[in-house]
Formats: sequence, C-alpha cells, structure tokens
Amino acid sequence: MKIDDKIENHFRIDINQKKALSQLGLKTIKDLLYHFPSRYSDISEVRNIITLEDGDNVTILGNITGLKTKKGFKSNIPMGQAILTDLTGTINIIWFHQPYLAKMLKEGSTVRVTGKVANSKTYGLTLTNPEITKEDILPIDIHDSLFNTKGAQVQYGFPIYRESRGITSKWFYHAISKILKQDCVTNIEDYIPQDILNLYKLPALHTALFWVHMPQKKEHAEIARKRFAFEEVFFIQLARQQEKKKYESLFSYKLKIPHKDVDDFISRFPFTPTKAQSNAIDTILGDFIMDKPMSRLVEGDVGSGKTFVAATVAYAVIKNRPVGQNFGNLQVAYMAPTEVLATQLYENFIQYFEHTGISIALMTGSGCRKYPSKSARWENGSQIKTWTPIAKNQLLKWIKNGEIPIVIGTHALISKTVEFEDLGLVIIDEQHRFGTNQRMKLAKKDGHAPHYLSMTATPIPRTLALTIYGDLDLSIIDQMPAGRKQVITEIVGENKRVESYEKIKKELEDGRQLYVICPKIESEDEGEDIKLDVKSVTTEAKRLKKDIFPNYNIEIMHSKMTKDKKEKVMRDFADKKIDILVSTSVIEVGVNVPNATVIIIEGAERFGLAQLHQLRGRVIRSTHQSYCYLFADAKTDKTMDRLKALTKAANGFELAELDLQLRGAGLLSGDKQWGITDLGMEAIKNIKMVEAARTEAIKIIVTDEELKSSPLLSKTLIEKNLKLHFE
Repeated sequence: MKIDDKIENHFRIDINQKKALSQLGLKTIKDLLYHFPSRYSDISEVRNIITLEDGDNVTILGNITGLKTKKGFKSNIPMGQAILTDLTGTINIIWFHQPYLAKMLKEGSTVRVTGKVANSKTYGLTLTNPEITKEDILPIDIHDSLFNTKGAQVQYGFPIYRESRGITSKWFYHAISKILKQDCVTNIEDYIPQDILNLYKLPALHTALFWVHMPQKKEHAEIARKRFAFEEVFFIQLARQQEKKKYESLFSYKLKIPHKDVDDFISRFPFTPTKAQSNAIDTILGDFIMDKPMSRLVEGDVGSGKTFVAATVAYAVIKNRPVGQNFGNLQVAYMAPTEVLATQLYENFIQYFEHTGISIALMTGSGCRKYPSKSARWENGSQIKTWTPIAKNQLLKWIKNGEIPIVIGTHALISKTVEFEDLGLVIIDEQHRFGTNQRMKLAKKDGHAPHYLSMTATPIPRTLALTIYGDLDLSIIDQMPAGRKQVITEIVGENKRVESYEKIKKELEDGRQLYVICPKIESEDEGEDIKLDVKSVTTEAKRLKKDIFPNYNIEIMHSKMTKDKKEKVMRDFADKKIDILVSTSVIEVGVNVPNATVIIIEGAERFGLAQLHQLRGRVIRSTHQSYCYLFADAKTDKTMDRLKALTKAANGFELAELDLQLRGAGLLSGDKQWGITDLGMEAIKNIKMVEAARTEAIKIIVTDEELKSSPLLSKTLIEKNLKLHFE
C-alpha cells in the first residue's frame, strides 16, 4: 500500500460508498488517513438515559427491544427502529437507510450505543443512525499489536467519524485500522521542521496519526489533535505570509497627503466622525506614505461608518500625486459582491463627492453608469431615481485614459477588458465574500501593486482574523455614530408570539418594513431532518400572508433563486414595493433599507451569535427605533444564555469572542464558511497557538520566501492548496 494510492485499489467499495467518499472529498489512502475522528466515545463514561438532553453526544448501555423495519410515511425511506432501555428510562433508536441493523440484533440483548441525541416531535428523545455494539464483545477489535504491550486491548475511546449517506463511521474505523498497519504510515516523512516540533512539544507525524485515530488514553488524543491543529494554522500562515511578502515586493505609489484637503472633505459631512473612524483614517493615510503597498482590513459593525472611511481615503488618493513621480491623478477601484450593494455604494459616493467635480462610474454585469450625467434626476436633493445607461466600451475608454477617477462595480471589475491608467487604491467591500484569487486579480490589474483596503462587517475574533487574514494589517471600528438607537432585542417563546405580532403590526401601520429570517428554504420530508418543526421560507411566507399579515405585500428570497431574481427582490424591498421580506440568511450584508426597522429571526437558537448580530444589523440603518425578535425554542440553559448575551452585548466583537468559546469558530456565521476544518477551528480558540504558528511562519518566509531550503515543506504547502474561499 502506498500513501497516494486510490482507495478502491485496496478496499472493496460499492457505488454508494464511492459516491459518499467523493462527497466527503476522499479519494486516496492519504485522504482517509487525514479523515480524523470528529469525537471519541469514552468507554469509561456511560450515561443514564434520564440525564440526556437534546444535542448530547452520548454512550448508553442498555437492553434493546421493539426491533422492526418500516418505510417513512412521506419519504418512503427504508428505516429500522428500536427502543433502548436502561435502569433510568427509555430512548428511541432510528436507522435511516439501514433497516438491516434491526434484523441483525437480538430482541432483549444488551448493547452499547453511541450517538447524538435529538428531541423530535414525532419520536421524542431519539438516537439517529447511532453506532451500536453487542455488549458480549469489546467495542473495538483492532489488532493487538497496535497499542498493546501486554496482550490486552486498551483504548481511550471508540473513534467516531463524519459520515455521508452510503458510508458509516464504522467503515472508516475498520479501513483506517488497516491503513495504520502499513509501512507507508510507519515510515512517513514529517514535513514540519523538527526544531518547531521540539519547541512546542508536538509529536512526530507518524505518532500523531496513530494517536489521533487510536488513542490509548485521553492525553494521546489531545496531543495528536494539538499537533494537527497547529499544523493547519501554520500552513495557512505560511501561505498568507508568502502572499504578503510577494505583494510588498511589487512596485507601488508612495503618496504625499495634503491634510487640509482631507479635513475640508470631512467637514462637509453632516456629522462628526467617531474616534474609531478618525483612527482608521489616520492609520490608512500613514500607510500611504510608506515605501510598500498597503494591505489593510477594516473591520466594523454594520452601521459603524466604514463607507465614510472608504470615501475619505479614496479622496486622499485622488487628490494626490505619487512622491517624486509625474503621473496624473490616481484612480480608485471599489468592488462589492452584489449589484444591489454596488449600486448603493455608487449612489452614496455621488452624494459624498458631488461638490468635488470628481467623476464616478458604476460597472456591473447588467450595465454601466457615470456621474456627472445630464440624465440624472434627483428627488429631495438626495435619492437618485433614474440613470441613463452608458455604453460599456465608452466607459472602458474613459477608465483606461484616466478620465474617471472612481470606478465602483462587482466582479465585472476583474474582467480582462477593464484597464486603468494609474490604479492607486483597491477597496473590497464585504471582503469575505471574495476568494483570495479574485481579490488579487483586481489588486494587480495594471502591473503594479496599488494600495489595498478591504472592509468587512462580519465581526470575527482576533485569532480568526490573524489566521484567515494573516496577510493583512487590521483596523477595527468599534464605535457607532452618534444618534443611532440601540436595537430593542427580545427573546420570544411560543406563548409570546401573538403579543409580538401585534407590536409588529403597529410598526407596519406606521409605514415601516419587516424582515423575517428562516433557517430553511423548504420543508423536508420525514427522515431527512429529525427536527421536523424547523421553519422554512416558503411555508412561513404562506402562513404569514394567510393568518398574520393578510393586508401586506409579502415576498421571499433564498439562495436557490437566480441572481437576477434576488437583485430584483432587494430593489423592490428598498423601493417599498414589498412590506415583508421572508428570507434565509442570504439577505445582503451592507444593503441599506432605512425603512426596515423590524426583524424576526425564526429558530434563533440554530444561528451563531455573530450571525444573529449581523442579521439584526439589517434594521439599524436609520434614527428610527428598531426591533429584533428572536423566535426561539431554547431547550437548555446554555442556549438561553447564548441568546440573552445578544440582548446585552455592546458590539459584535464581544459576541464573536463569546461565540467562539461557546460554539466554535466554524459556527460563527452559522456555517463553516472559512475553509478551515473543525480541528483547525479548535486551534482558533487558543491565541497562543495562533501566535506561535504565525511567528514560526514569519521566521521561515522572511529568510526563505520560496521555501527553497525546505522542499518537503514547499511540496506540502502546494498540496494543501490553501487558497481559502470565503463564499
């Protein structure tokens, strides 16, 4: 057996198993070896059924009865059922797609069962697709020689692996047990330098692989997982520091900043900048006068004024010439993830720059616009109502010859046809929505490195920022503009819904608008989700129209809709053609609908705190009082404490740090969007580990950017393909 062999070369797998392995991204023996257990069932800690709660991962010892097979009423899914009984109570067992398991067991036999508890309206407390072992045999049967020195089998816990339909944790256990016997594992070469392993007391690669899959004791599992957690962050940092080093070596513009012009620009705004905004502006202007291109991330809550900061530093770039060079005025490219957000930024910039005479263009997939334009029509001196489109070819000429200093757009800005005369600053809004390659295409468009400023309203912990944005310097805007009212946030149980709906009706009667956020798009058939009571966009919109808000225009939005359809819905909502928008969490970050002052979040317990905070930020866009109703089914004190934290926290950064400790970084936004494994995310909780990995990566890249003296390290970095995607 060789580490790079295909799995089917050594294991007999059927078509369903092959499909399941593919869905998990497992193709080679090495992939299997690095498919680590998500947890271990501690064979010394058997739980009593009476102590179980929804969401617990448990091992139970008891007698199994009521064995039978059937098919789902709606879904027609074949399943096995049973009842497990111990001295304290009973719990249901269901095996979806595995009815044969009910036939393999003997009525009344004693078994050990390991799985996750769910509380279903249909079945009550239930274990779905658990691992089950007859108690008259040991729960493991790995060969004696692996961790056995005295002839008896000893193991800390039974490894539980992430599954996919068609393949089980038990299959992984037996397959990986076979792999661990092979010389290709025992003789595997370590790619992390030995001095780093010694410094942080980390095990060698082959030892860590044995211990992570088959730990003799708890300490073995912990130290092995620590090694792989460090490793993941270390390689991310290597990639980030390598990218930063290359970027800083490129030609850039060193600017001279006339602060009087900047002060005059700021003085025209009808508000005084917060201290946090002023600090961010001063730091960025300081970066502009350095002899290397700026790479900076500005992180701030929704409504904290990041667009004002972007406009101010864009003006500073346009008004200045590079030190010692005779170029014309520099240009600014501002990229947003959606047309709705790009259009909103364009309209804001027109208001900010109308007194300057500076031309601004909008370029999206559906058309181009330019300001100043004779075709513009304004109402009340502020809102743009219509714009006559201009030909894209004409706009491209103006951009290429430098006639348009500011170009705002979507992905269209990184197409090959867009050429700038002198691109001095790139701004990326909601930067986590773009992959690294997309961002760098714009930053390097005209052969040099313009200053690079990214913005995000996603509050994330410092450790996560240091990791995924390791190539960027960080500025935080942690203050809100004066006059913004705190969102009134309430946790609403089932018995308080009617009362909350009455409060919301009063807001709608006053002309305000409402968001309703649901965890799912559509209802699912029995068997697909043990929690059948989770609200969905389609059914909830129908229910609200029929029973709660019959006199208001209700529309839906979700990820399965086309881009054009989503854009139209958001435009209609912004134009108040829609009173109530029922959506999944895809509602666009940064979209400004000041009249929407109320948000309902259904199934609030299913979202991370940071995501709840960001969703709540949709209704903090005006000086009107706004409201957030968390419709939640909080069954545990821990869940209730999380939600209560949202009603009290001063800002999203506090919540992000709390959520990291309570739920793990992989759930900070309700989904694992960062491109980091669960194991890597555990490392993010440890600031010392992140800083250590970062320190070691910087040391290596400073002296050997291309890793020429460490070919195995370089090869592994390429294999890991650490081009993180944030979409």
